[in-house]
Order: sequence, then structure tokens, then C-alpha cells
Amino acid sequence: MKFLLAAVNAKYIHSNPALYSLRAYAQEGAGGDSPGNFVEIAEYTINMQTEHILADLYRRKPDVAAFSCYIWNWRLVRELVAELEKVLPETPIWLGGPEVSFDAGQVLEELPMVKGVMVGEGEETFSELLSYYAGRCHGSPGIGGLGDIRGIAYRDGDRIYKNRERETMDISALPFPYRDLGEFKNRIIYYESGRGCPFRCSYCLSSIERGVRLRDMETVKKELRFFLNHKAAQVKFVDRTFNCNREHASAIWKYLLENDNGVTNFHFEIAADLLGEEELTLLSQMRPGLVQLEIGVQSTNPDTLREINRSADMGKLRKTVERIRQGRNIHIHLDLIAGLPFEDYGSFGRSFDEVYAMAPQQLQLGFLKVLKGTPMQEKAGGYGINYTSLPPYEVLYSKWLSYGELCRLKRIEEMVELYYNSGQFTHTLPVLVRAFAGPFDLFGKLADFYGEKGYFQNNPSRAYRYEVLLDFACRYDGEREELYRELLTYDIYLRENMKSRPAFARDLQNYKGRIRDFYGNGDALRRMLPDYGAYEPKQVARMTHMDVFFYPVWEEDGTGEMEKAEKTYLVLFDYGRRNPLTKEARTGIWIGGKTGGTKDDEKNGSNPGFAG
Repeated sequence: MKFLLAAVNAKYIHSNPALYSLRAYAQEGAGGDSPGNFVEIAEYTINMQTEHILADLYRRKPDVAAFSCYIWNWRLVRELVAELEKVLPETPIWLGGPEVSFDAGQVLEELPMVKGVMVGEGEETFSELLSYYAGRCHGSPGIGGLGDIRGIAYRDGDRIYKNRERETMDISALPFPYRDLGEFKNRIIYYESGRGCPFRCSYCLSSIERGVRLRDMETVKKELRFFLNHKAAQVKFVDRTFNCNREHASAIWKYLLENDNGVTNFHFEIAADLLGEEELTLLSQMRPGLVQLEIGVQSTNPDTLREINRSADMGKLRKTVERIRQGRNIHIHLDLIAGLPFEDYGSFGRSFDEVYAMAPQQLQLGFLKVLKGTPMQEKAGGYGINYTSLPPYEVLYSKWLSYGELCRLKRIEEMVELYYNSGQFTHTLPVLVRAFAGPFDLFGKLADFYGEKGYFQNNPSRAYRYEVLLDFACRYDGEREELYRELLTYDIYLRENMKSRPAFARDLQNYKGRIRDFYGNGDALRRMLPDYGAYEPKQVARMTHMDVFFYPVWEEDGTGEMEKAEKTYLVLFDYGRRNPLTKEARTGIWIGGKTGGTKDDEKNGSNPGFAG
């Protein structure tokens, strides 16, 4: 007997932790003939062709198939189950997940090929459902019938039944879902140390749940040790508000600090205004890259926050983000949501500018999803919120925001992704923004520029985006074209060891002698780059780059004030030693032939090897 659990993920790097948890619970304490050993997992992505997924499902020949359903895959899952029923007519099809849990009866009415739906928390429900089918296939006693399984809705002939709800379980009793991390090579591993959320934000599915359940700390430490020992690349905690219990959060962060393997990155979704001194001190001691934090700001409009039942101390949030940011060791991801009540276009722009001023590594512009069963869905009519009929149920317009304005915000979102979140323009943007009324104005006009040039249809390559930004900067601040050329040159070489010279960069013909002399001086190379002591100068030249500047572009402090120097600056980019947080190359500065400090010196308070 084979019970197939299938997931259709948004991206290849994602995995579906729910399926692994269902399988692990069914296998807990299992012997060779346990139903848990009949479970097989198949994962696909929404970018795959339906016919290829269908062919693979057919090849696996499951006796029962179940699909994990979310807003990002629901359209494709509906299509798949309709076709699967044709090619495997004897295979019962089950669904589960947040997209089908709220209105399971209606789902069964709409999809007559589906046998049933697992509603809500699934581990115990799936285990019993598996026993039911294993008993039928092998003639062994198991669950008496589907009517005895709590937490499901199912069809029997022409009738649809919905059984009693299943109570939430002790999540410390859940077995660890991971055994072989080989299946997760080049993919994100998801982990939960708690379920539920203490907050009741009206747009969130957590607003339906009650209470927070935390996993036993000794169990959590044991499981984190597994990830650390196997040097997993990234582990993403799926806890809704990880630090809602400060003692729990501090214990985990302290454990990671004390047992850091130098490789694994851990991602947490937190409420920044809940962080206390103990947690901030722990975070300040983390290795750069050990931890990254996602902080949902959503809006800075107090009327909006009040209406969506979101409690936030914005003053404390700003101070906390600044405190974390000053440590230069933690990747910060801040979120905004467009389409919320009482947030018009101007208000959203102010929220954007306030969050941008916090200088996160990532600024995510999301759009309101009106999810089934949430208070937001109940009140949508009163807010004048109209949203798409099919998943992801995204807002189209509201009383405060027109469809045209939302379309414009979509274009701005794309500009933010390409030019801010990419991390490619960290020195150019702080100067450029001063030519505009603010960051929101900058990205709005950049979106207009893209539309005018046709770049939304023919998206520029990664390298060509630098030239596009130069053209844009010259349109609005043409008097400083030379400065922008140097800023963009510095930014591109921080990230890329370019094989061909960018068109906007200065011609180095007159400086080749000085650069050649530097690489030909073995003593200078060993003094400045002790890591490369065993390499020949030509090898070092291939692993580094030296360029000429007249502006101290690395010193950009957000004021936008920068004077051209009388002497040249020689900047060495070392790609063998990148910043673990930003992935930027280490840099060394020569001022008029004299070795200066490094950008990393300023950040880390240490000398990485560049000596004067």
C-alpha cells in the first residue's frame, strides 16, 4: 500500500514541512509493518508544467493521494486532481492545508473527484486516515470507518459528512520530521518550535487560532544540534511570532550563539518592539550571518494599525531596529502591506519612507490577501475592499486605494526588488535619493522611467541595470554624472569580479602602470593580502580588482555631500574575503599612493590585513 503526500511549492528551494511532519508522526514508534512505512512524499513547484507533474504522479501509482493546499498552489492543485482522477480512477484523493480547511464542505461540493479533506492540525488525523486505508488494503484491523476519524470532511456516495473537530495536540509530542538532510540539498529547511500567535491581526489566519504552544526546550536544543552537526545551509523557523515568549526565544538564541558551527543561518519572524535588553545583547554577539530577522511592520499609520488589531510601539520598533542594525551582523527584513484599511496612496508612501529610513537589508512590499475565515474577509465589504475571486485573493481596490494606484505600487515593488533588495546599489541609492522628495518618490519616478523605456516588457539584465540607473540619475541630477559613474563603478565591483569593463566606468589606460606596479610588488601584496602569500601576483590579480576613484564613494553616510579629491584613490577589491552579511568584497584604499583603512575596518573594528 502506498499513501502519497504531494506538495506543489512556490519555488524549488522551498520544502513543505507539513508533509514531513505527517509522515514522521505516522512512523513514530513504527515497526516494519507499520502504516507509517507506506507513506511516500513527492514535491513539485508551481513553475512545472501540469502534464509533467501528472505523469510523475501516475508513475508513482499511489493507492491513495493527498495534496497540501495553499493560496499559491490551489489553482494548480485543482487542475491536477481533476486530471488525476481520469488516469488513476481507483485512487482516492484527499486534500489538506489552510486553503481547504475553512470551507471543506464547499470544496467537496465543487470537486466531486475528491474523497475528503483533512481539516486543521493534521498529524493525528492523517495517522488515523492512514491506518484506515492500510487496514482496507491489507485486511488488518484499523480504524473502523471514516466516520470515526475526527478532523475530516468526506463524501460517501452522494452525501458529504463533516466529522467533529480534532482538538489541538501537545506539539512536544511531535517527532522530529527530519532524518536525512540529503533530500534538502540547496533547499530551505523549515522548523517549528511553537504553534499559534498571541496577536489577532485581522488579515492573518492566526487570528482564528487560540493560544501559543511551545515545544519542550530540551527537545528543541536536541533538534537544533542535528541541523548544526549536519551544517545545514539555512533553517527557517515557521513560528508566527518567534519572540512572543521572551524566555523561549532567549534560550534558543543563547544555544545558537554557544553552538554556532560557522555555516548555518537561522531565520526568525519576530516582533521587534517585544525585544528586551537580554535578547538584544544576545543578538549583538552573533556571528555575521548566523541569524536573520523578519519584522512585519505592515504600516506606520496608527489608524490602520488600530483597525487591523495590530499592537505595535512604532517608536520602540524604530529604536530596536537601529540598535540591531548598528551591530552590522544581522540581516534585517522589514515588511509592508498595501491595501489595508485607512491606508491611502499618500499614507502608504509615508509608511514606505519611514520603514526605508530604518535601512533594512530587505524591504518587502506585500499586497493584502483576504484569506478565508479571517476577520478581514468578514469586514471586506465595509472597507470597500474588492479582491480577486481566485487565489491568492489579492486586493484589487478599496475605499482608500484605487486599482490604478495599486497597479502603480506593483511597479514600485518591482523597482524596490531590483534596485534596493538586490543589494547591488548600496552606495548609489543613498546619494540619488537626495535628488527626490524621498525614497517613495524616487522609486515611483524610477517605475515611470522603466515604463517609458519599455523595460517592464524587456527587463534589463543584471549588469545593464547599472547603466539604466545612470541614465535615470542623469535625467534628474545630471550635474553629478561623474559622481554617479564612480558610485556605480564602486557598487558593481563590490559585488562582481567583472571580466569586461562596464561602459560607464572610467578608462584605466592612464593608470595601468601604477596598478601593474602594485601587483608586481610581492612584498606589498604579502603585507596587504597575507591570505594570498602563497600565490603568484598574476593569480592574485585574477582574484582581486583594483580601480581608480576621485570621490571617496565608500564613505557615503546618507548626507549625499561628497567632494571630488585632488588626489586619486586606488581601491582594491578582494573577492576572497567577502562580508558574510552583504557578500560585498573586502576593500582596501590607497590615497595618493598611501594605504588607507578598509571599509571592513570601520564595520568590524578590526584590521583584516590591509596595513599602512
